[in-house]
Amino acid sequence: MSFNNDDSRRGFGNDRKRNFGRSPRPNFDENKFNREHPDDEPASRTERRGGIGSQAHLRRDRDNFANRPSRFEERAERRNLNDRPTFDDRRDFNSERRGFNENRAVPEGVVPAVGDADAAPQVAVGGIKEVEELLNKSPLQVHRVLFMHKSGNPKLYELQKLAKRAHVHVQQVDSKILDSYARPNHGVVALMNEKELLNWMDVREEFFKARDTGEKKLIAVATNIEDPRNLGACIRSSLALGVDILLLPAKGMCGITPSVARTSAGALEKLRICRPDNLEGAIGELKMAGYQILGLDADTETNLAGFDFADHVVLAVGGEDVGLPPFIKKQCDAVLRIPMKPEAHSYNASVALSLGLYEYARLRIKA
Repeated sequence: MSFNNDDSRRGFGNDRKRNFGRSPRPNFDENKFNREHPDDEPASRTERRGGIGSQAHLRRDRDNFANRPSRFEERAERRNLNDRPTFDDRRDFNSERRGFNENRAVPEGVVPAVGDADAAPQVAVGGIKEVEELLNKSPLQVHRVLFMHKSGNPKLYELQKLAKRAHVHVQQVDSKILDSYARPNHGVVALMNEKELLNWMDVREEFFKARDTGEKKLIAVATNIEDPRNLGACIRSSLALGVDILLLPAKGMCGITPSVARTSAGALEKLRICRPDNLEGAIGELKMAGYQILGLDADTETNLAGFDFADHVVLAVGGEDVGLPPFIKKQCDAVLRIPMKPEAHSYNASVALSLGLYEYARLRIKA
């Protein structure tokens, strides 16, 4: 079949493009519409011919819209706006927030320590004379001392020098932070450990002699651990797996807070914990005395499983974020890795220490 008239064929295609999917639109005769829909037509006729879409219907909508009350008037009708509470009548959310933990048993004058706000509070002692007495009599029970930044008080300057001589970590903070710990404080606050730690000079001879007598000794070192629960778990595992003493650095660690004590489940009172004035020097002395210095870190090829341990071992672990500090890693005879799936990235510090201690202790401890 063919088309003999090409012009008619082209015209047919153009018509299809223009009108495809649409019905032809009729011309609108405005004069005729006005004659059929006058403004003053009878009500009966309006009802009969003024359906939706008609001119009369549009006029009614226009008049109704112009005369309808605004949304603000509608709201005022539904409720009296004058009854709105004033600013003074509003609820004091800050006071409710402060009272949220009122049921917790918190001793008077004690505030939570930094990093342990949701746990039991760490003991804070404020005042120049009070802190000076602590530094003179029990420096190893002081975790750190907070001083007012740029106080200009010469007594605080002398007290800061005393803290440094006692190898207690000091910090300069804003006065508001000091007030949050203890009042009055006179520009200084000491944060306390739950128990007094041991002095390295008092216990080191015991470990030096053990090398000569052949008595096996296991020393654990925990560094860069900021979570109190993590440290508490390290203390608990150390006691369970036969650690003779746990060494902690003078700074860069959380304190022995009530949260640490609770997580340790009683092990804190039974395990000996020492804070050497110089942890690097203490490890160096043990190395010279013949101890095997080992570290736990993922960045090594030496596997923990099947490693040949000596009878006298120092096993060190670092925080999961920063790992072993360089001053310990450079003294290690070996750095050991724990088998782990690559998706896990790292072990929790207390878990890593537990696995390392178990591998050493499994032949020492009789079931």
